[in-house]
Amino acid sequence: MKFHPARISVFIGLTALISFSSCNRNPVIDQYTFVVTGDDRIAAAEDSLHPEYNTINVYQMKRLFKEVSEMKPLPKMLIFDGDLVLGYTGGDTVKLANELRAWIKIYKESPLASTSVRLIPFAGNHETCEKIGSGRVAYASEERTFAREMKEFIAGNNGPHYTGLRPGTDSLMSDQSMLTYSFDFGGDHYVIFNTDAVDRESHIPYHWLEKDLKQARENGARHIFLFGHKPAWPTTFNTETGLDDYPANRDSAWNVMERYDADAYFCSHFHLWDTVHPHAGKTWEVVCGNAGAPCPKDWIGPYYGYTVVKVYSKVDLTSMGRDLDLNTYTEPRDDKATMIRAQLTIR
Repeated sequence: MKFHPARISVFIGLTALISFSSCNRNPVIDQYTFVVTGDDRIAAAEDSLHPEYNTINVYQMKRLFKEVSEMKPLPKMLIFDGDLVLGYTGGDTVKLANELRAWIKIYKESPLASTSVRLIPFAGNHETCEKIGSGRVAYASEERTFAREMKEFIAGNNGPHYTGLRPGTDSLMSDQSMLTYSFDFGGDHYVIFNTDAVDRESHIPYHWLEKDLKQARENGARHIFLFGHKPAWPTTFNTETGLDDYPANRDSAWNVMERYDADAYFCSHFHLWDTVHPHAGKTWEVVCGNAGAPCPKDWIGPYYGYTVVKVYSKVDLTSMGRDLDLNTYTEPRDDKATMIRAQLTIR
C-alpha cells in the first residue's frame, strides 16, 4: 500500500522514503474503508492490580486487532488516536519505551500484523505529558521517545519544526515533524495532530494547518480527514476538557478546517463514542475514545469498539461495539458480541 506525502518525504514501511508533491500519482480509489479508535490504556489503580498488562487493556487490544483482520474487505488503515499506554512515567523514558514496546508486541503477535492493513498510531497526552499539579505538561524527551519507538508506524515527516516564539508561526518549542504530519491516500488527504506539544498543550498548529490544507485543495483532494487526540468540542458525557482549554486556538484551527471543507476531525481522550456537528454543513467532530480505557460512569450503555469509515463520493460512519462491565473492564468477555451501535453519513 502506498501513502503519498502532501509535500515532502514520508516514511513507507520501516525506512524507505519517497518524494512526491502532486496528487497526479495519488489516484482516486472509488471506495475503501479505514478504521479509527483510541484510548486503550488502563487506569493507574488497575495497573497496580495487573502489572503483567504493562498498562494496556490487553484483551480489548487483542480483540480489536483480530476483528479488524477479519473484516471483508480489509480496511486500508487502522488509525489509533493516542493514549496507547498509561505513560505519566515521572520522566522515566525507559519505562515509557517499555510500555510502547509491549503495545507493539501485542500488535505483532496478532493476525492483523500479517495483513495489508496499515497501522498508524499517534501520541496522546499519556505518551507526551506528565502530571504536574492539576495540569498535564508535555516534555520533549517523551515526544522523542514516542517518535523513536513508534517510527515504523509513523506515516509522514512533513510536520512543523521548532520555531520558537516568532510572530506568524505556531511558536513551537519542539520539533513536531513526525508527531504532526499529513499524507495522501486514495485521492484523499489525511492530517495527524499531536495535540499536546511542549509548551503548546491542548493546541493545534493552525498556521501550519492552513498551508497544508491549502496545498491539499490545490492538489485536488476529494476528502480531508483530520485526527488528533483531544476533542475540540464538548460531548454529551465528557468528564474533562480538551482543546476548549484554549478557545482562541481551537476556534482558529476549526475555522481553517471549515474554510477548506474538511470532512471530519476524529479524536478520543473522552472514553466514549459521540459525534458533534458545530455548524451545519461543515466539519464534524467524531469522538471515538472507546478502545479499552475506563469509561465515564454516566455514559449510558457504554461499549468498547471502533469506528469503520467508508470512503467514496460520500463518507459513512459505523460505530461498532461490545458491551462492558464498568467495574471489570479489563476482564475477557468473549460472550459479548461486537455489533453496530450507530451509523450516519456525514457527507
